[in-house]
Amino acid sequence: MFKNHPKGLLQAALSNMGERFGYYIMNAVLVLFLCSKFGLSDEEGGLIYSFFYAGIYILSLVGGIIADRTQNYKGTIMTGLIIMASGYVILSVPILATAGNISWLLPLTCLALFLIAFGNGLFKGNLQAIVGQMYDNFEAEAAKKGEEELRIAKGQRDSGFQIFYVFINIGGLVAPFIAPYLRQWWLGVNGLTYDAGLPALCHKYLNEGATMSADALANLNELIAKVGGSSADVGAFCTQYLDVFNTGIHYSFIASVVAMLISLVIFVASKSIFPTPGKKEAVASVEYTEEEKHAMAKEITQRMYALFAVLGIAVFFWFSFHQNGTSMSLFARDFVQTDSIAPEIWQAVNPFFVIVLTPIIMWLFGTLTKRGKEISTPMKIAYGMGIAGIAYLFITIYSFMEGYPSAEEFRALGDSVKAGLKAGPWVLIVYYFFMTVAELFISPLGLSFVSKVAPKHLQGLCQGLWLGATAVGNLLLWIGPLMYNIWPIWECWTVFLVVCLISMGVMLGMVKWLERVTR
Repeated sequence: MFKNHPKGLLQAALSNMGERFGYYIMNAVLVLFLCSKFGLSDEEGGLIYSFFYAGIYILSLVGGIIADRTQNYKGTIMTGLIIMASGYVILSVPILATAGNISWLLPLTCLALFLIAFGNGLFKGNLQAIVGQMYDNFEAEAAKKGEEELRIAKGQRDSGFQIFYVFINIGGLVAPFIAPYLRQWWLGVNGLTYDAGLPALCHKYLNEGATMSADALANLNELIAKVGGSSADVGAFCTQYLDVFNTGIHYSFIASVVAMLISLVIFVASKSIFPTPGKKEAVASVEYTEEEKHAMAKEITQRMYALFAVLGIAVFFWFSFHQNGTSMSLFARDFVQTDSIAPEIWQAVNPFFVIVLTPIIMWLFGTLTKRGKEISTPMKIAYGMGIAGIAYLFITIYSFMEGYPSAEEFRALGDSVKAGLKAGPWVLIVYYFFMTVAELFISPLGLSFVSKVAPKHLQGLCQGLWLGATAVGNLLLWIGPLMYNIWPIWECWTVFLVVCLISMGVMLGMVKWLERVTR
């Protein structure tokens, strides 16, 4: 797999696995954790999630600027890992949220999320810039051997970023199992079992007490018996269940700390073989004519225009794709049978498909290239948006055919009624299959595209801009849970379908221009 690729690609991918491990734990549990721990609504939890994930990516722009200006990419990356670990340490401390401490405990949790986001910003884009520099150097060496060698080397960049991407998703495959496993274990230690809907009812009872509706109270008592509790003192049980339920999730953040430290060790041990992007080398003074200066400035301008055009498409892809951590997680909790599989575990389906499908897609692209029918990176991104549209077309049609109401109306139904209406797990598997194929056409190839068009002295900044586009998409994530709770959910999915199709159309309209710029 690593044949004909630059030295250091494997070490860079392994260094990123720890960060991805923590990322996928957060992706799987954050909204559900905020709602179960603090009693936040889906919309409030989704809003914090949106700002957190936007922060992860927008702060990559800050991290890129810091690394470009200091020319200390490796030091910036190591600092980022340490700061991320400190955020996870804070989150790993189990403190029961009460009316008396929520005023400082929720801000402390948000501070921990900021530390994780800031550390990620120092780490993520700069490691990607290093991988891009590996291929710059790889192509420069190939150019010395002839045009054919250079052509082959340039064809390796897309597949190299796909390899980088599949390795970092190994951490993402394992991570979603950690929090449910530890939560289930801790519930069992305390003689209880898991139920996805019980934390919300517990918070409702603690907030409303005797004013709670008779139907909701009956539903609560039914679930208390189901998980092995006693309804003799409902208030005491609710407090205990919330404490035990969330303590298990807190323990999963300890695993994230360990993963950060492993990534740090791998990076430190390998940093001598990594290049330094944008590093200025001592060269003889060269005088350029005004025409040459104008031509160089025009080329850089065209490249930056092309970069921002693709960034605009990336905004809408990530807005649609990262619903996996918000409205799709809520859909798994509310509308899918989760008696044997916790809703967080469905986040493992995406990295599983990344690992399984990447070799197939690499083989497909490689075969087309050998036959002289190579698909350009911009065209692959356009196809990716269309495939994302297929994912939402499927979930839209299914939800419409089942006649699903808004999530708020669905949750108001009795527990036995809801059980008869819930979808089978196969629905999520089909959705994540198509969405993962779309991701493989867009995310690693977007990184490759950025590394192609970025000026040599701005590689950290340009990788930060790619992640900044992801941040803008993430800032819009709260819209998903909002629509999910107030509209019939097929209408919610239709919005994302339309976004994907429009983005594909715009990208197809720009393909020829983008292909000229990246030659």
